[in-house]
Amino acid sequence: MTLVIVGRATPEKLDDALAAFEGAGFRRVDGLDALEDGDSVLGVSGGGVELLREADRRGIKYVLVHEGEDDHQKGGSYERAHHRIEPSQRIDLAARLRASARARERPLITCLAFGYKNGTPDDATLLIDARFLDNPYWVPELKELSGHDPAVVDFVLNQPAAKRLLDGVELMVRDMAPLYAEKGRTNLVVAFGCTGGQHRSVVLAAELARRLKQAGGMDVALATRDLD
Repeated sequence: MTLVIVGRATPEKLDDALAAFEGAGFRRVDGLDALEDGDSVLGVSGGGVELLREADRRGIKYVLVHEGEDDHQKGGSYERAHHRIEPSQRIDLAARLRASARARERPLITCLAFGYKNGTPDDATLLIDARFLDNPYWVPELKELSGHDPAVVDFVLNQPAAKRLLDGVELMVRDMAPLYAEKGRTNLVVAFGCTGGQHRSVVLAAELARRLKQAGGMDVALATRDLD
């Protein structure tokens, strides 16, 4: 699934821009909750700051296109755009992005870490609750660190239950990914949750990403939704 978000400073001509992407084969949606399997396009104006933040919070991957003048919004679509274009370029870019989306044969596995205190991600293919593991938060010298710090990594991965969990999830993902691909789903999210999304979930997501990259045959991304 590929999501393209198209931004303009004002709503004028936004429909024309979205129509170009529809013509290339993207399905127009009116919000993040309307996303389904397949390639979609969503329009924003005035920067779209809150929508972009929400997409990031949920771990949703997207291609951000800004058409026309600067929206002058910090964190808006102009500032963060992957592509800045003029109206004359929209049809060509839409065709190229659609071709790129259709050409994806290798599955993309996103290993996502999140905190339950901020809610569960809506797009998780697999959701794993890691709160049964001992929490580094309660170890004074580890509390202010994150799951990227070696001391926290060692604390989590040295728990036998963490290794058993990772062994099982890795096997499941490697077995399931080709089956999902047969159904047209090549973008899978494996979400690990702990209380705050700072320690255990980050370690597990990063370790699974490392293992899957080492195994090969798929593209792998790491996302830490709630890491300060």
